[in-house]
Amino acid sequence: MLDRSTDFINTLPDWAVVSVLLGVALLLSWAFRVLVVRRGLRFLDPQSLFIRTTLQRIRGPVGLALLMGALSLAATLSPITERSAEIVRHVLLIGFILLVAWTARVVLDLWLRAHLKRFRIDTDDNLLARKHVTQMRILLRVADTLIIVVALGAVMMTFEGIRQYGVSLLASAGAAGIVVGLALQPVLKNLFAGIQLAITQPIRIDDAVIVEGEWGNVEEITSTYVVVRIWDLRRLIVPLSYFIETPFQNWTREEANLIGVVLIYLDYRAPVSSIRGEVERIVRGSHLWDGNTVAVQVTDFREQVLELRVLASAGNAGDAFTLRCVIREALVLWLQEKHPEALPHLRIIGGETSMKRETQRRTMNEHSQSPA
Repeated sequence: MLDRSTDFINTLPDWAVVSVLLGVALLLSWAFRVLVVRRGLRFLDPQSLFIRTTLQRIRGPVGLALLMGALSLAATLSPITERSAEIVRHVLLIGFILLVAWTARVVLDLWLRAHLKRFRIDTDDNLLARKHVTQMRILLRVADTLIIVVALGAVMMTFEGIRQYGVSLLASAGAAGIVVGLALQPVLKNLFAGIQLAITQPIRIDDAVIVEGEWGNVEEITSTYVVVRIWDLRRLIVPLSYFIETPFQNWTREEANLIGVVLIYLDYRAPVSSIRGEVERIVRGSHLWDGNTVAVQVTDFREQVLELRVLASAGNAGDAFTLRCVIREALVLWLQEKHPEALPHLRIIGGETSMKRETQRRTMNEHSQSPA
């Protein structure tokens, strides 16, 4: 039977033999991937999120490696010409370069996930976690860019025509080099800005920032831009270089605690000491207060009213904003019920407001001093 099979194969044309061997090799690689990678690894720990993620990540590189092995086996056993063998070797070389780049990317991603498993940003004291998450994600974006650039460069060097053109272009330099440098300036600028952000970390994931007059939280940091989630759920897209070259506010740079400020304008008859006691009662009774700062101070005198400033600290920017609203609502209700005389009043003297009488007096003085 074996001899008859061999004789039958020998009677087939070369293209048929190549097609059969290639199909068999691809079928074997697909079967190996299905039986071993998908089904065999189920015996490990299907409940582990890290193992499931690992299997999903390595599925692509394993498939590419098996495909390259199948092509190499088929090319070795097939009766193909030297020209066809050279083309297959070139394809396998390109596939090997892509496989190395893909594997490096997967290894970096898996290492990042394993490293970040020790840090959680969904807790109150998450400064260290946000620091590591931000640093690792930015460095991963930079590494992705470098891997893609190196892989594309290696693939282009496998083509004789492109390689010679690249060598001649680098040798000539001159105007072409200047044009290329100018064209790549924004990319390189953001690339180095990403490296600088990863090292210095003026911003981190989930930092509360004010950018372009908008308050929000840093939602995502990519290799070229930063996504800021505004308080009303809008998204502000900012280039990486912005955070290196432009001043901005970071409310959670070292710690998340903030002091909220409430300004109230009251009549001069307002009982400041009673208001101070009521503010302390309101703040201490709120779960938003972090127990650090509460103060009431008269900070300015206006023509008709005095300016009262209330300070109260909270654990983060969101709690500080809500605590300020609670203080305003509770304090104005208390003033309406207990001290209505403390609310701003417009005093009337002789049927005219004091402001109007003062304006008329100044006008008369100006006319009396006029040369006319």
